[in-house]
Amino acid sequence: MAGTMAAVGIVAAAAVLAAGLAGAGAAAVASQRLASAADAGALAAADAASGAVAGVPCERAAEVTSAFGAVVEACGLDELIATVTVSIRFGPVLARASARAGPPP
Repeated sequence: MAGTMAAVGIVAAAAVLAAGLAGAGAAAVASQRLASAADAGALAAADAASGAVAGVPCERAAEVTSAFGAVVEACGLDELIATVTVSIRFGPVLARASARAGPPP
């Protein structure tokens, strides 16, 4: 009887640990997706600002970031340098990331 209780305890502890690691892994994936969305959005806006691609810079950023499931919260241009802030909902948390792109100094 004592061995059964110990085995149940070990299995329960392993299940809790696995669930915690799965949650941490999902958060890491969401973080990388958010950073990629911010980078891609900033690059798209900078390309549009420089004339490399057609379109309005911040609209191009919104198009690109929506492919990642992110939403553009802020988009600004300083000459040819674009700064984009995006957000994505991860469970009850709203995560944000920003990126800048433009020609080299």
